[in-house]
Amino acid sequence: MIQKELGTLGHLASMGSIKNRVSASYVYTLDADEPIRNGYVEYDQDGTILAVGTCDDVTSEEVFYEGAIVPGFVNAHCHVELSHLHGKFRKGTGMAGFIDQINELRDWAGKEVKAQLVEKWMDKMWADGVSAMADISNDDSSFEVKKAHPMYTRTFLEVFGSEPEMCDGVMAEVAELGKVADAAGIDAAPTPHSCYTMSPQLLSASAAAGLAKGYVSYHSQESQEEEDLLRSGTGAMYENRKRSGMSTPPVTGESSLKYFVDRLAAAAPAPYDAHILLVHNVCLSQDDIDAARKVMNNVFWAICPLSNIFIHDALPPVDLMRRNGLDVMVGTDSLSSNDDLDMVKELICLHANFPEVPMKELLSWASLNGARFLSKDDILGSLSVGKRPGLVFVGGLDDEGNLTTASYSKRIV
Repeated sequence: MIQKELGTLGHLASMGSIKNRVSASYVYTLDADEPIRNGYVEYDQDGTILAVGTCDDVTSEEVFYEGAIVPGFVNAHCHVELSHLHGKFRKGTGMAGFIDQINELRDWAGKEVKAQLVEKWMDKMWADGVSAMADISNDDSSFEVKKAHPMYTRTFLEVFGSEPEMCDGVMAEVAELGKVADAAGIDAAPTPHSCYTMSPQLLSASAAAGLAKGYVSYHSQESQEEEDLLRSGTGAMYENRKRSGMSTPPVTGESSLKYFVDRLAAAAPAPYDAHILLVHNVCLSQDDIDAARKVMNNVFWAICPLSNIFIHDALPPVDLMRRNGLDVMVGTDSLSSNDDLDMVKELICLHANFPEVPMKELLSWASLNGARFLSKDDILGSLSVGKRPGLVFVGGLDDEGNLTTASYSKRIV
């Protein structure tokens, strides 16, 4: 286990001093529109930012990085308890094929093995610069690791159940899981999975529980198969559900996101002040954005590009999201649909496919917006004096300071 003390992973300019200093070609505070060229960051022994500014003379700096210093990342969407599925899934199966693999493989490991792999991958994320995570859990295998780990985690206790008669039993089970999370001292609350794994009743009941806690995370518009299921009762996912003898959600003729809005209305009256995270958004449209914004006062939009490519070679409409000024976040998803849990690899993918997005905006998606969703932006998300976001070095940049295929990250403190 990585030690709790933030300074143990970073460079201390003077072990006997309370002030430490690092500098780099670029310092992205995320408070300013542009990075500080040849900038420095000073911080104390617990990682609290004391000062940022421009170096008088880089040659006199004791620690100077050729690259960028950025705040610690926030992984907006992860299933770290599925780390035992690393390398076991076929790529390009589509969502229905992916679900078949989940059902076949997810229970191969016991709780002890799962906990060991949770620790391994949380340690790796921490070393790579992830300071916080919005994580999905279906059991308690990750709880003790999260309790002891320096990374802040908000855990969403995800529920499934396609049959209406299952609703009361599933909600009772997740309430018991919530008690275990409370006893472990981690922030957790029930949340619905998605339209295609839940009866309308369970979707509303679990959404109501999440709204009451102030946070909801929902898999939304991840695939065209999901949209076909809701719009017309057709497609691979519909056939998959029927073949398995499972009930399917009602055919609405509308998008799956609009269906979610309708199920929220059955849970509680709009508008909603809770922080609602819509995850994936591959099939997002302008009508969907308008429908969500009409009732959600604090809606955030997570994208997981490498996972979407892994499953069905698709990407979300980033240009549409930017035109609407959405609060975009970046996540890795799980090791069942990704080869790594590496935030910089996600940003490299986004830069390669959407080169018009500036570096500062990408970093805001990967850090500041996630901190805001988690209500931790008083501590995390930017290199602001008084905050303790973690300092991360991003190397392998090109001559203009942009990401390349060789880019990587490592935690300084």
